[in-house]
Amino acid sequence: MSLAVRVIPCLDVDAGRVVKGVNFVDLRDAGDPVEMARVYDAEGADELTFLDITASSADRSTTYDIVGQTAEQVFIPLTVGGGVRTVEDVDRLLRAGADKVGINTAAIARPEVIAEIAQRFGNQVLVLSVDARRSADQPSGFEVTTHGGRRSAGIDAVAWVRQASELGAGEILLNSMDADGTKQGFDLEMIRAVRSQTKVPLIASGGAGRLEHFAPAVEAGADAVLAASVFHFGDLTVGDVKEALRAAGHDVR
Repeated sequence: MSLAVRVIPCLDVDAGRVVKGVNFVDLRDAGDPVEMARVYDAEGADELTFLDITASSADRSTTYDIVGQTAEQVFIPLTVGGGVRTVEDVDRLLRAGADKVGINTAAIARPEVIAEIAQRFGNQVLVLSVDARRSADQPSGFEVTTHGGRRSAGIDAVAWVRQASELGAGEILLNSMDADGTKQGFDLEMIRAVRSQTKVPLIASGGAGRLEHFAPAVEAGADAVLAASVFHFGDLTVGDVKEALRAAGHDVR
């Protein structure tokens, strides 16, 4: 029995506001995160992902406040990422109300932190966020990037997912930097490549634009589909996406 496919809106937060751009640049304001979280919960979202996109460079305290306020408003799992570097950061976010914590750059710098977090809080708490793009320099054809896709980490994305899964990552959030914000569809080849190397749940992110984009991502191996701008600006609703997945023969909640 396969698990139901999850539909996850993503709130990219900068200085306390939800923003959305193309390939992480030219950001435009999309609203108040707490209010939007409430709307998505009411619309039937299975989870919410909250990414503080400037956390690595900015003041952190606002994030804990917003996470706390958001957690009070929603009754679905909340994943928070951005600027997470240590076991202590994870502890603070869980205390603020997060259910799961996303880690990206810090895990690339020091992979052992994945094992440390998983051992202390359990694998289910840890989501490895992988911002990947096509690269002829890597064996799989995909490389890991950092700094919102602006810098190459010089490592193979598929090999990194395999290593992180072995270290204890409970879930992989695979974001295609090439597809991000383009609304041209998910990178199915990348999803298939990563799926072949790990058994942990895989969330596909980057590129959703139309209802017909979601089912192919699931067929390529994703356990969950994540989108941002198509939800924030009202192009699609969570319900629309679930209906489309159901019509394509997939189990949804």
